[in-house]
Amino acid sequence: MRRRPSRAAALSIALAALAPRAGAAQEGSPETGGAAFLLLPVGARATALGQAAIADGGSSEAVFWNPAGLATLLHSEFAVHWSRTFASNNTALTIHFVDRRLGTLGVSGYLVDYGAQDVVPSGGGIPSGRVSPKNVELLASYATEVAGALAVGVSYKLVQFRQDCQGDCGTLRSVAGTTHGLDVGAQLALGPADALRIGLAVRHAGFALQLENRDQADALPTRLAIGVAYRLPWPVRSEQSPLGARVLLDLQDEWGEYGSPDARLGVELGYGEMVQLRAGYAFLQSESGGASVGIGVRLQRVVVDFARVFYDVGAFDDPVHLSLRILL
Repeated sequence: MRRRPSRAAALSIALAALAPRAGAAQEGSPETGGAAFLLLPVGARATALGQAAIADGGSSEAVFWNPAGLATLLHSEFAVHWSRTFASNNTALTIHFVDRRLGTLGVSGYLVDYGAQDVVPSGGGIPSGRVSPKNVELLASYATEVAGALAVGVSYKLVQFRQDCQGDCGTLRSVAGTTHGLDVGAQLALGPADALRIGLAVRHAGFALQLENRDQADALPTRLAIGVAYRLPWPVRSEQSPLGARVLLDLQDEWGEYGSPDARLGVELGYGEMVQLRAGYAFLQSESGGASVGIGVRLQRVVVDFARVFYDVGAFDDPVHLSLRILL
């Protein structure tokens, strides 16, 4: 007797939505495997900026985009990032410690939970079991500044997909696969007061994720990304609360395939460090592209960021992101 999840294969739909271009995914590509969750945006600040974060800094969110940005942290930082998508609830915890001589060192954990799904006979009836698919990512990161203007960073990551079964799940048995990878990046500050930052990162490089056998292993979705962030000249309202504006642009493509990169554009308007209004657009060749808006508020050493994404394709619920950062 065949069995199937009663929900409409939420995990498969989630991974398909990340596919970079319709009909172009090859057999064994990361967009069809358990590592595609690495392409999901993490952090409300970067998400609100249209996911343009390769040249961004000043926030521990950089660990999920370009680890070199961690070198720009002014304070040690603990952060919680939460998001809700059409197929999962995602939570990330990070803590990073800043030493002016040694650099920034930290650890992070990221959980993508697709929820428990009933397993019922193909003809209907009482559920015979439940499966709980999820992804886990653990990171250890280090970043430092070299000669002041150049920042470099690296993150080692352990990546896992697991599906746990309770009861009789038929062919949907318990399964787990674990692999290892690296993110490496650099940022260069130029111009008066470092108004221009240029970033370069290789993301999700590593070994294939194997669930069944080596022939069916799924390659990590390795990406090469470049970005720029430019702080615009802006009239100063007061010495304590200057107005500010930034524009960020990223280009990203699959490793070895550089003919048609995805573009991400973000704009931020700020009133000192108290309030930042953000908007962006992710020009992605997938169903997860679209506009985004957000706001960030800082009260002394507590920073709260919110973002909302509006998919171009109306088949999925629009994600919501919320981040809480505590400056230590």
